[in-house]
Order: sequence, then structure tokens, then C-alpha cells
Amino acid sequence: MDETDDQRRARLPAAVYDLAMRLGVKPGDNRGGVRLEQTGRMKRTLDTESWMAFTATQTISTRACEFDWRATTGPFGMISARDALEHGEGRLDIMALGVVPIARAEHTPALMRGELMRYLAELPWAPAAILLNATLRWRDDGPNTFAVSAGAGKTASEVVLSLDSDGRIASVFAPDRPRSVTVPFLPTPWRGRFSNYRHHGNKIWLPFAGEVAWEIDGKDVLYWQGRIEHWVG
Repeated sequence: MDETDDQRRARLPAAVYDLAMRLGVKPGDNRGGVRLEQTGRMKRTLDTESWMAFTATQTISTRACEFDWRATTGPFGMISARDALEHGEGRLDIMALGVVPIARAEHTPALMRGELMRYLAELPWAPAAILLNATLRWRDDGPNTFAVSAGAGKTASEVVLSLDSDGRIASVFAPDRPRSVTVPFLPTPWRGRFSNYRHHGNKIWLPFAGEVAWEIDGKDVLYWQGRIEHWVG
């Protein structure tokens, strides 16, 4: 059964509810998810200077911690990647020509934590989830800072969201995102930045650009940059 707006107000810290309203989420919003198209570039490994262009589509649930990102890259788009969190399991597959496996991540707690952190970090692209996903746990760390968490036990995950001068989410940070899904898991500081906010369809504020980096030896190593080309919610 859907929550009433009064129930959402009671569940969420007041500043978090206000954030959702400021981003354009409506109190009666009951959407189930969003779909977006991206273009950008990413690194295959952190120690390389070269970048690979990609195109991708993604769905993000606003009611559960679930997403499905599918990208193509490489010469003539011959390499496909799928990064997903669905039905309580993480998934990371890389294929050549759509049929030849190149890499497939094991279903470990580290993979699940990493995927949960990605979902939490991408809330700016699915802001209705701030109201609708009742599994998220929020903490007002003010001023202009919130912590949001999900999962439990070995998969417990948390990221910190920081707001810009307009009160929109400008950056996300996790001090211990697993950099490997197999032993050793290498918990590493990880951050993302959002920019180019636009009032999409005169309804909702969305950042149309983002980038992600690992912090290694005190320096940010940027490895992913993307742009939103199309968004439907």
C-alpha cells in the first residue's frame, strides 16, 4: 500500500523531505522508476591514461534499491557491459559481441555493497526515490549534508550527499566503497560530482552531467564521466 504524504513526512527528516520538494518531486508522486540515456567516457583500468567512449541506457527504481545500466563501448560498440542491482543481488558482466563473456563478477557482499552505494549515489537522477523508497535510511548531518544508507550486516552501505548553494545535490562520498569484488576488497574513498542542473520539463531539477573518482594516495583518480541525453520519469 502506498504511503500517504503525512506518513512520508513522519518517516523522513524534515530537511530531506524539503530537499525532495526543492528538486521538484510532488507530494502525490507515485512513479515506479525512471529511464535515461547517457553518453560519456570511462577508463578500463585506473592506471591507464586512455579513455573509452560509451553509450548507455539505465533504469532506476524509485521504490526499491534496484537499477540496470547497460552500455556499449570499444570499436564499433563491440564490447557491452551490464551493471545492475535487482532482486537483492548485484551483477556486473562484460561481453564481446554480446555473447562472449570477458568478465563476470562473483555474487559477493562486496559486490552488493558497491552496487548499493551506486544506487544511493545516483539518487539525483531519480529524486522521487527520496520520498518513495521507504527502505532508505536518512540522517540529517547538516548544514547541507545528509547521509543515506541501505542494506544490513555485511552489505550495509552508506553515502554522504552534499548540497550546492541552490540546495541541490552537488556531490556524493563514501569512505569505504569496495574497489574489488574479490578478496582483497580494497575499501577505498569514492566520490561523485554532479553539475549542469536543468529544470527538466518544467517539473524536476536534474543534473545532466556527472563524474566519479576513487581517492588513491590522497589524490582523486577520475575514471567515469557521463552526460544525460534523455530522461523519462
